[in-house]
Amino acid sequence: MSKAHIPTYDICSLSMGKPAAEDVLVARFTDYLAAHQDIHFPHRHSFYHLACFTKGNGSHTIDFERFPVKAGQLYFMIPGQVHSWFFEGKTEGYVVNVSASFFNSFLQDAEYVERFPFFSGVSTEGVVQLPKQAVAVVAELFEKMLREIDGEEAYGHDMLRLLLMEMFIQVGRATRRGSAKQEAPHNYVLLRNFRKLVEQHYMQLHLPKDYAALLYVTPNYLNAFCRHMLGKSAGEIIRDRVLLEAKRLLINADISISTIAYQLSFADNSYFTKFFKKYAGITPEEFRKNIS
Repeated sequence: MSKAHIPTYDICSLSMGKPAAEDVLVARFTDYLAAHQDIHFPHRHSFYHLACFTKGNGSHTIDFERFPVKAGQLYFMIPGQVHSWFFEGKTEGYVVNVSASFFNSFLQDAEYVERFPFFSGVSTEGVVQLPKQAVAVVAELFEKMLREIDGEEAYGHDMLRLLLMEMFIQVGRATRRGSAKQEAPHNYVLLRNFRKLVEQHYMQLHLPKDYAALLYVTPNYLNAFCRHMLGKSAGEIIRDRVLLEAKRLLINADISISTIAYQLSFADNSYFTKFFKKYAGITPEEFRKNIS
């Protein structure tokens, strides 16, 4: 295993040979793969990464969870997620790389994009299998984006923003129609706020009561709410985030296991090892060996 960190790419480093655009890239997947043949190895992005498959087989791994590649499938990834892929045969589709700030000059609410469930940062929620009737609609939006980014019309970036927002809404509608239940809007707000707090504080705060206090609810309410919305307790969601970060850190062989335990606020290395083995099924040392 390399002792270097997992590489983190920015949009300019994946510019497809055109003048580097700092905010957005749209390309056909075959062209993207041909231009960047080394990016099937594990890596991160500093931007939002969208992949849509219209043809192909193989697997795509996001944050150590493997998904089979299928036609009509979209992958939504937020900055910082670790992913890699292994394709079998020819893979076709589209890819969009877009910076977190791309919509800031366009939307009054800078956090609007984060409201879509596929941008939660949870790998299973970021993989969307489109219903048949939605595939053609979404593919046409990607085609319009390609024409827009290759053209020289005025307000090109604004049109790309509109097309991306339409695509997010179309996918959001298609996935929500498939849900058995329709939740009240304030439930999604509370869930989003809880997840945001976990993302900010998971290294220091490991107990549901800490987050319940920040959200002005009781620990029992927070646990029941999370079970209702996600089928998991608040403690499980916090634990999953800590475990994910432990796996990400363990990939870098330069960081000792005791240092990782300290970074994640475990009392000692032994406690961290017990935690990791209980929930990952193997010790941190075994995980490192398997990844190599």
